Amino acid sequence: MLWNKSSLWLRLMVALTLLLPLTPTLADTPPCKKIRFSDVGWTDITATTSLASIVLKAMGYEPKTYLLALPVTFTSMKNNDIDVFLGLWMPTMTADITPYLKEKSIELIRTNLEGAKYTLAVPKYVYEAGVKSFADLQKFGSQFNKEIYGIEAGNDGNRQIIEMINKNAFGLGKWSIRESSEQGMLGQVKRAVKRKKWIVFLGWEPHPMNADIDMNYLSGGDDYFGPNYGGAIVQTLVRKGYIQECPNVGTFIKNLSFTLQMENEVMGMILNQSMHHEKAANQWLKHHPEILKKWLDGVTTIDGKPALPEVNQSLGIE
Repeated sequence: MLWNKSSLWLRLMVALTLLLPLTPTLADTPPCKKIRFSDVGWTDITATTSLASIVLKAMGYEPKTYLLALPVTFTSMKNNDIDVFLGLWMPTMTADITPYLKEKSIELIRTNLEGAKYTLAVPKYVYEAGVKSFADLQKFGSQFNKEIYGIEAGNDGNRQIIEMINKNAFGLGKWSIRESSEQGMLGQVKRAVKRKKWIVFLGWEPHPMNADIDMNYLSGGDDYFGPNYGGAIVQTLVRKGYIQECPNVGTFIKNLSFTLQMENEVMGMILNQSMHHEKAANQWLKHHPEILKKWLDGVTTIDGKPALPEVNQSLGIE
């Protein structure tokens, strides 16, 4: 084999490189320490945001969640006042988010949940009495007092109901919507069920309501809520440039995904056990530490250490 100066030099450089310690992943800069989430007041988004926040705190970050209406959330992200939103329900929010995606002031990162649904629902006894589709509502208008129970004003689901009323879709032109909050609406539903009164309301999954209330989703609302009983995915959004500014948090955000069972369990602890949302998230993670390996793949703490062992230690996971 022939040797020359260039090949000898190359081999020497390779050998020296192998002796050097591995360079740790660059940690995020100090401004990235504070992470601003939006929660629009739905328990599923509270649950996922709490799960993410608990892990970020264990990594040395300082996440903070702001309770904002959906339109305010998108405006705040455009204005760089909110960094992350884990609750874009599609396709029902298509009209809301499209302008921001077109102008690239908000960036779509990934789908974080599949198999969700979001449409009108009724108690099972109402369903069995003949209300099985949107088209059946008007036939029993007097039993419903011609009211549909929605959630907070400005919500995309409420707007779909208002649009149906304004267009007299399914003969609902003389109906009205009762806007409230998630908890306010569910309180009304539970009171109605207890008295076997008729009520139609916005329902969705994941949510403990699916286990707590004997309920059925209505068919026929495809033009407003989408096919497959409002079949939906939930997606993650960040403000423009956030992933590039904070690549370590960005990797974590890109890794985040959830399941229906996971969210139902955390929401059940929040709603049915009156557990604080962060305590519920912490408890769930302690019982399901395997998810952290996926979420923390390629992620470090704020100061550049491998995240998984640090998070496990902080959460008390052996």
